[in-house]
Amino acid sequence: MKFVMADLPPRQRYRLLVSTVTPRPIAWVTTRGRNGVVNAAPYSFFNAMGDDPPLLVLGLLKDGEGANKDTATNIIETGEFVVNLVSEDDAEAMNQSCVDAPRDVSEIDYAGIETAPATRVAPPLIASAPVSFECVRRELLEIGPRQVIAVGEVLVTHIRDAFVTDPERLHIDTAAMKLIGRMHGAGTYLRNSDTFTMQRPAYDPGRAGRADGEAR
Repeated sequence: MKFVMADLPPRQRYRLLVSTVTPRPIAWVTTRGRNGVVNAAPYSFFNAMGDDPPLLVLGLLKDGEGANKDTATNIIETGEFVVNLVSEDDAEAMNQSCVDAPRDVSEIDYAGIETAPATRVAPPLIASAPVSFECVRRELLEIGPRQVIAVGEVLVTHIRDAFVTDPERLHIDTAAMKLIGRMHGAGTYLRNSDTFTMQRPAYDPGRAGRADGEAR
């Protein structure tokens, strides 16, 4: 079937995207509001987008009334945030932090999340996260009425010592982190434990000739 996205209401577009673009990594974002309240919320419209400077991108959907949620509000007002990655052990706490808590309630307290101080930004790290990225806002794009795209530059990357197998060569035991990702539906997640490897091939001019229809 063919779906013309402009012909669909936003909720149906969302359903098509999250049912097909999978798995999606989860950014468990911590921010600190001007009132001092620390917010924690997971977002799966997220990925790394470059290395010079190192960039992370968040897609922050607005609430049902078209207003920015706490994470977007805090990033707009303070320009700082921390992206924490989510392990299997943190799945339940991450899920608890999804609640629509009042703005004066910290999901850190609500979900019983332990934090640790960051070094370059005000929002804290999630202490149990395998990886945390301290970020500052580089760009903020408001494209359409329902979303804000935040581009952050990574200032500091924290990786728990247990997952760094060779500090000099930056060899990381990614599999041991047991990271989870979002799948389809409202509550389907994925364990990153079933992988396979393919080596990147070298260019073969002979294959290019065959692609052009030349007999071999």
